[in-house]
Amino acid sequence: LLLGCELTAHTKSYTFQVDEEDDSDHILALSVVCLTDGAKDECNVVEVVGRNHENQEIAVPVANLKLSCQPLLSLDNFKLQPPVTFRLAAGSGPVHLAGWHRIMHREDASFEEDDDLSEEDEEELPPIMPAKK
Repeated sequence: LLLGCELTAHTKSYTFQVDEEDDSDHILALSVVCLTDGAKDECNVVEVVGRNHENQEIAVPVANLKLSCQPLLSLDNFKLQPPVTFRLAAGSGPVHLAGWHRIMHREDASFEEDDDLSEEDEEELPPIMPAKK
């Protein structure tokens, strides 16, 4: 599924969350953050707000965009686990965020890999020989 949202002076945050009763694994990947039409030449700082392993809220800046020098940033599918909030910490935008949302149904996913190879399946590697001088 594709994800898109826009942060502005009037809408400074967007929260992506999933149903807590959902038994699926969710991955949210952020691909691109960019300034859109109407943006001023000012610093626009976008933060990701989530929870750490101790369930404490943390905010991490992921983009600092300015129309004259860096209007777009590719985040190469920066993966996040919902719930997550995107916040315009500085600037007035508009800043557009694009990415994708993947749902893995646990009954469909095969987490067990066949690591037990029989001796017939294993290839015999040649012994390491000393280098010739």
